[in-house]
Amino acid sequence: MKLNVKRTVLIGLPFASILAFWQFYDQLIPAILENHYGLPTLATNVIMSIDNILAVFMLPLFGSLSDKTRTRLGRRTPYILFGTVAAVVLMVILAVLTEGKNFWGFFIFLMLLLIVMSVYRSPAVAYMPDVTPAPLRSKGNAVINLVGYIGGIFSTLIMPFLVTSTMADDGTFIYNSFIPIFIAVAAFMLITVLIMVFTLNENKIVRETAIENNEPDTAAKSGQKLPKPVFRSLVFILASVFLWFTAYNGVTTSFSRFFSYRFSMDAGDSAKYLTFATIAAIISFVPLGIISSKLGRKTTILIGVVTMTVCYGAIIFISKPGLIMYMIFAIIGIGWAAINVNSFPMVVEMCSAGDVGKYTGYYYAFSMAAQIFTPIFSGVLITWLGYNVLFPYAAIFSAAAFVTMLFVKHGDSKPEAKKSLIENFDVDAG
Repeated sequence: MKLNVKRTVLIGLPFASILAFWQFYDQLIPAILENHYGLPTLATNVIMSIDNILAVFMLPLFGSLSDKTRTRLGRRTPYILFGTVAAVVLMVILAVLTEGKNFWGFFIFLMLLLIVMSVYRSPAVAYMPDVTPAPLRSKGNAVINLVGYIGGIFSTLIMPFLVTSTMADDGTFIYNSFIPIFIAVAAFMLITVLIMVFTLNENKIVRETAIENNEPDTAAKSGQKLPKPVFRSLVFILASVFLWFTAYNGVTTSFSRFFSYRFSMDAGDSAKYLTFATIAAIISFVPLGIISSKLGRKTTILIGVVTMTVCYGAIIFISKPGLIMYMIFAIIGIGWAAINVNSFPMVVEMCSAGDVGKYTGYYYAFSMAAQIFTPIFSGVLITWLGYNVLFPYAAIFSAAAFVTMLFVKHGDSKPEAKKSLIENFDVDAG
C-alpha cells in the first residue's frame, strides 16, 4: 500500500491557503488595529482571540455538515471553494477599508471574514483522511503539514516587501497602504485552491479509495455513538490535545517577554529560537510520518511529548542562552512535529468514514480551546509569580498530556510487515 504523494500535495493546497491567511492575520491585523485605528493593547488582544472562540463552536459544526453534504463537487470541495472565494472577496473589501479610518466598518467585515474562515477549515483538513487509506494517514498528514507550512512561509516572506512604514516623531509607526499585502495573500489563497479544484475530482477519488480505505476499529456507522472503550480513548486523546497545546502555546504567547525578562533579549533576537523550532519541525514532518508507520502513532506521540517535557524542564536551568538553546528549540520542534503528524490521524481513526469532518472539528475545537485558555491562565500565573514560572508551567501541562495519552487505546496505526528496508520509503508520486 503506497501513499499517493502527488494527490496528497494537491489536497494540501487548501491547508497552505489557510495557513497563509492565519500567518498574515496574526502578524498584520494587530498592527492595523493598534497603529492604524489606535486601539489599546487590551482591546486588540480581545479581538485577536475571537477567531479561537468562533472555532470552538464552528469547526465541529461545519465539519459535521460537510459529512452530510452530497454534491457534484463532493462533500468537502464546495465548502473549500466557496469559502475561499468568500474569504477573498472579504479581504479585498477589508483592504479598501484600511485606506480610511472607519473602524466599525473594518471590524464588521473582519468578523465576517473570521466566520467564513471557520466554515471551511474542518472540511479542508478532513479531505485527506477521506481519500487516504487508514494506515497511511500519518504519512499523509505529514505531507499536508509540509504543504501547509509553505503557505505560512509565503506570507512571512512577502510581508517585509509589501508592508512598509515610516516612524513618526513620537516613535510610533505610520504604515503605508495595506492593499498590496491583502491582495497578495488573497491571490495566493485563491490560486492554490483553484489548482486543487481543477485537478482533483473528489467524488471520483473517494470511490477509488473506498475499497482500500478500511473502516477504522470502531466499525460504527455515521452518526452512531462510539462503543464505550473507543469513546474513552477519544476523550483522553482530546484531553491530551488540549494539554499539549496549553503547554506549547503558553510558551509561544509569552516567549519574547520571557526572553526579555530573563536574558535581556529583544523580540527580534528571541524569535530566532522559535524559528529554529519551526525549521526543525518542517524538516522532520515526512521522516516522522515514516517512523510512525514503524513504531505506531501512540508511541511516536509519547516520545514527542517526553522530548518536549524534558526540553521545557531543561530551559528552567539555563542561565545564558546560546548554542544549547538553539539545540533545545530544534528538539522541541521535532517533538512538536511528532505529536502533530500523528494525533489528528488517531482522532479520525476512531470514527466511521461518514463522521471524519465532525471529528476533525472536535480535534481543532480542543486545540483552539487551549489557545483561548492558556494566554489567560499563564498570564495570571506570570502576574503572580513572574516570568520564571513559564517553563515549569509548560513542563507540567506537557507531562499531564503524557499521562492522558497512556489511556488512549484506539486509533493507532497497524504497521504492515515489509519485505525489505527500502519498501518503508516506497511512496507513489503519481
